[in-house]
Amino acid sequence: MNKAELAQVLAEKLNVSKREAEDMINAFVEIVTAQLKKNEEVVLTGFGAFTAKQRAARMGVNPQNPTQKIQIAAVRVPKFKAGKALKDALKAA
Repeated sequence: MNKAELAQVLAEKLNVSKREAEDMINAFVEIVTAQLKKNEEVVLTGFGAFTAKQRAARMGVNPQNPTQKIQIAAVRVPKFKAGKALKDALKAA
């Protein structure tokens, strides 16, 4: 399911226009992104938690020249941890 399909299903479920549903999805993405940028966690009980984790700098291998070592910089990455209700729903399926 892509963003447009999600907006269509959300519009039908909430009885709103597809444009309003797209706006809701965009607002959700913006809010989660802003919170992760501030190093805050977004928890949706039962569904899961969005967090930002720091990935440490490390040595890697240049894929074009495997004998050459390269330094990979530290970076913050998004992480999602599924909640119990979501995990249980998938187990039952």
